[in-house]
Amino acid sequence: MPTSKDSSYTPPAAIPDHLIRHATLRQFQVFEAIFRLGSFTRAAEELFLTQPTVSMQIKKLTDAMGLPLFEHVGRNVEPTEAGHELYAACRRMFETLSNLEMKMADLKGMKRGRLRLAVITTVKYLIPEIMGEFSHLYPGIDLALKVTNRDRITERMMANEDDLYITGLPPEDELDIETYPFSPNPLVVMAPRDHPLVGKKNIPLADIAKEPFIIREPGSGIRDATQKLFKAHNLRPHIRMELGSNEAIKHAIVAGLGLSVMSLHTLTLEGSDGPVAILDVEGFPIMRQWYIVHRKGKELSLVARTFLDFAVDSEPKIRERIGTTWPLLKHLVIQGKKGKARKKKVARK
Repeated sequence: MPTSKDSSYTPPAAIPDHLIRHATLRQFQVFEAIFRLGSFTRAAEELFLTQPTVSMQIKKLTDAMGLPLFEHVGRNVEPTEAGHELYAACRRMFETLSNLEMKMADLKGMKRGRLRLAVITTVKYLIPEIMGEFSHLYPGIDLALKVTNRDRITERMMANEDDLYITGLPPEDELDIETYPFSPNPLVVMAPRDHPLVGKKNIPLADIAKEPFIIREPGSGIRDATQKLFKAHNLRPHIRMELGSNEAIKHAIVAGLGLSVMSLHTLTLEGSDGPVAILDVEGFPIMRQWYIVHRKGKELSLVARTFLDFAVDSEPKIRERIGTTWPLLKHLVIQGKKGKARKKKVARK
């Protein structure tokens, strides 16, 4: 071991003795959550802590810093200048620790490790099955899944909060990203099982436009695709209701409140004989694709690389399953469309 008398000895970088003695990583984690979420209450919920515990941790960290980190403006919590400086330092520190954790996991091989996924809402109907199969192969891997909307996925990607992301419309305008086609996502017209259009062939889109329609909230990729199709045919759907939940829409369909366009994957549990039926409508299914994405240049852990390859390799099996369950879509879903983007593979190290 080198000593200060050795000519080759290099003194260590400055060590923050005060913060080491008076602050903890948990306090930095609580602070980062409050800053990002803008709320003590939401931070407590995300970290599974009580609000008094969160307040106490921030008080201790504030005392260690010697400056206020937040100020209350009405009901809102706003970071101070010191808070902004600390947040930037926290992000750098957490990224360094995350990289260290990743390298330690790689040294252990696939026996242990952690995979953090964030997916758009509709993917929750498919991804647990893929994760279950992966977990069966690698039982020592801890899996964390965050289900959220498209805008939040972009925010999480910008903050590098997860290993991989699954989305239907990669945010290429906001971020420089790598994309990997993962699964077909057919959008179909759904109706209650007893609807008079059930069983009819090649229903004109104009007939669908006359029916009461249930649609997703603004910003939804499904809503955008639906409106684009109607507009291309100079039609306007008769929108009766706007809902922000796939499950709420399915219940509304069963209750006879209207038709809706949804991802075929939302019927995974009900199957082809459930209370919701698929209509044979011209222009449908709208063939969309889900993608696994990450920031370009991001160094993936061994666990993340292995899951990425595993998920991409699952695409033919997903297509086959869809075609078996819904024969009406078999010729479209199993074969796919010519000219689809070629699958990218991540080279294993």
